[in-house]
Amino acid sequence: MHDQLIRPAPVQATERTEPLRVKDIAAALRVDTSTVYAEVRSGRLPSYRVGTGRGTIRVSRDAFTTYLVERGIPASDLGVEL
Repeated sequence: MHDQLIRPAPVQATERTEPLRVKDIAAALRVDTSTVYAEVRSGRLPSYRVGTGRGTIRVSRDAFTTYLVERGIPASDLGVEL
């Protein structure tokens, strides 16, 4: 009976999947947020907006990984898990 009352713990994902914010990317690359916005504006860093009005910019982890690879930046040197 006791076993039926206790729910099993939720399984935690081993991989992070949530998108990155501009300030996260700036911190990882050790640059100012204006540099990240410039990369987004130029189209070199694919992104999307979330929310109404101007919203906020998000970058998928896959897009950021591709960005790093194309520029020869080792992901292991960054402060962000991909």
